[in-house]
Order: sequence, then structure tokens, then C-alpha cells
Amino acid sequence: MTETLQPGGFALRSLPRRALGVGVVALIGSRARMAAAADAQVTIDNFTFSPTPLTVKPGTTVTWLNRDDIPHSIVLLSLQVHSHALDTGDTFPYRFDQAGTYNYVCGLHPHMHGQVVVRD
Repeated sequence: MTETLQPGGFALRSLPRRALGVGVVALIGSRARMAAAADAQVTIDNFTFSPTPLTVKPGTTVTWLNRDDIPHSIVLLSLQVHSHALDTGDTFPYRFDQAGTYNYVCGLHPHMHGQVVVRD
């Protein structure tokens, strides 16, 4: 059996599939943006934390990355969180679930300090 299409018939017939495809791509893209928004990074370089202060939303995982040529560690005293010594290239992630202001220092070099602000 042969189907005869009117002018534009194929385009009209495939329109729902295209709309569905665009919707799926948009959904995947928005989820990727949401995942990226839930992650943040602090770089350690030349005995400094950057950025500081870092402002994030609750549920964000902050990852410290040591780009310095000597070890550093992260100490969040108010949360009783202490990282291991981070060698060059090492990372330390921590998820901030509660709103608040969190000051931190390097456990090996206490003159190094930073701040994470968590708010909606």
C-alpha cells in the first residue's frame, strides 16, 4: 500500500518526533546545568585560597584543589572537618548542606584562611 502525502505532509508527520527530541535535549541540558551549579572549586596556589569568600547554595559540594608545590590541608573548625594533607594536584571535597558562614584555614599554614558562605 502506498501512502500519498500532501505538500508538507512529511514535515507535519515528523513534527511531534522533532518536538520530543528537542524536549529531551533541553531536559538533559538543564540537568547538566543543575549538576554543574551544585559544584564549586577553591584553588590553593601561592599560599592563598581562591576565591574567598565563595558563595554557594545549600547542597553544593565544594572541592579544594592544591595547585601549590607544597602540601596544604583544609580545616573547618566549626564543623570539626579536617582534610588529609593535600599534595600538589590532590583534592578535598566537602558538601555544605546547611546555610551559614564557614571560615576555614590551612591546617599546616594557619595564616592561610578562607570562607564559604552558604545561602539560598
